[in-house]
Amino acid sequence: MWNCSRSANKLEDFFQGFSSIQSLASLRARVNKNASKIFTATTIIGLSILVLATLLASARQPAMMSQVLDKKSPITYFIADGSGKPGYHSSDRELARWALQAWQRSAANGFRFAAATESSALIRLYWAGPDSGEYGETRPIVVGGQQGAAVFIRPDIDSLGEDIARRARADALLRESIVYLTCVHELGHALGLEHTRDFRDIMYYFGYGGDIVEYFGRYRAKIRTRNDIAGVSGLSEGDVNRIRAIYGRE
Repeated sequence: MWNCSRSANKLEDFFQGFSSIQSLASLRARVNKNASKIFTATTIIGLSILVLATLLASARQPAMMSQVLDKKSPITYFIADGSGKPGYHSSDRELARWALQAWQRSAANGFRFAAATESSALIRLYWAGPDSGEYGETRPIVVGGQQGAAVFIRPDIDSLGEDIARRARADALLRESIVYLTCVHELGHALGLEHTRDFRDIMYYFGYGGDIVEYFGRYRAKIRTRNDIAGVSGLSEGDVNRIRAIYGRE
């Protein structure tokens, strides 16, 4: 005999199970849809953060000169006496002259520097106090209708952070290296060069990160006496290529 009651119960269980499967499938579909939305939103947020970080890094960079100087005649310069400025040594003016010579040599003499009075010089280098930029700063000026630059160098190593200061106090040539390379970097801006992201370059921007002690120590390892600085420019191949592209002989 057919058991109708038992068959009915089984049929009811079947429909309940079928309904549960449909609910589960619907739930999975909603989860997948929401997961897709979450992934898309997360991707957009991540890209937005990346773009914002890039813009902020660019915004933190100080405005740099983008115009080059007139090379048709000698580019005149003036180096101030920094007596009374914290950390200044009378021999620092020689480091600044060596920095000028390094750029002139690297440009394959595509331009020539010539000393001049402060009022007539296109490039004017001053020694800054502790209220200036961390290492140095370059500001555009106009001299007799021509583009020029005022360069400020901070010779007070003690104010550049304990790690740098401690090492520089123990090694006079490291201190000279830091002041010299700062002169080269800022004079590069005076000549129209911008910051780079390449850690090898003298025009590298510390805001991009990197080991600053290593950066200066790399140059220090190339010299054995102070006079060696005059012949070791500190410029990378990239720096040389950029200055020659701007001031190359026509």
